[in-house]
Amino acid sequence: MATLFRRRRAKATQTERVRERRHEGFLRHANFRWAKISGGLCLLVIVSYTLIDVTPRPNGGSWYGYTLGTIGALLILWLTALGYRKRRMTSDFWSLKAWTSAHVYLGLSLIVIGTWHTGFQLGWNVHTLAWALMMLVILSGLYGVAVYALLPQALSNNREQMTQMQMLEAIRAFDRQLHAAAQPLPPDEAAPVLASLEQDPFAGGIAARLTGRYPNRATATARAALAEALGGDAEARAKVIALLSQKEAALARLREHLRLRALLEIWLYVHVPLTFALIAALSAHIISVFFYW
Repeated sequence: MATLFRRRRAKATQTERVRERRHEGFLRHANFRWAKISGGLCLLVIVSYTLIDVTPRPNGGSWYGYTLGTIGALLILWLTALGYRKRRMTSDFWSLKAWTSAHVYLGLSLIVIGTWHTGFQLGWNVHTLAWALMMLVILSGLYGVAVYALLPQALSNNREQMTQMQMLEAIRAFDRQLHAAAQPLPPDEAAPVLASLEQDPFAGGIAARLTGRYPNRATATARAALAEALGGDAEARAKVIALLSQKEAALARLREHLRLRALLEIWLYVHVPLTFALIAALSAHIISVFFYW
């Protein structure tokens, strides 16, 4: 029995390890393989920079600068291929997870490669513009890595196993119930409730979506007005107040869902245009170097 128990325990442990490997994130892919490759590449650049004597001083126009510039330009072009790679699903060495891991860590290595390529000579010119755009692309990418590491779990917890369409349908259901429940109320009490049904609860633009702060919350206004009302049908009023409170909670859940989705996606609206701007500036940088210097 003891031997059988040990075998089952070993098998369960092995199964758990396999499950962990399957669910490892792209940052930990293959035991940080691409982090090690990127770190080694950066170390090689830094050490070679200190050992190689470039006269009069290291700069982008020296043979060493050209070498780093070529490596950096090829890396940038390769990194832009991630968008195309996402459309091809494979599970081999160059799986999407492996490609994304390489994208992140090799992208970070450009901080060293690109900066050491300049020889720390920066100015108001197209060459520095290409370097600055590269740094902005990397910073926006770091934001993307951070939100993808933190927000999906928060998004899942907030949804409580409901889809976005189900959350919307729940709010529509509360509206139908509120319309019927408000009928016994006197006109002055029913008016704010009906006004809350007519208002777009998500009006406010991208600022409201990102902050979760929506102006003119008619549902909260209607609930507050009924809570202060006196006389009339108290039972009908209490039912409407309860429905308004439930709708507020449903609205808060959906608005938080939309806020997290916006934070998760908006970085791409910065990262992608900056990447195209970087490629344009990089092209101008290369052309100016080879045709005008």
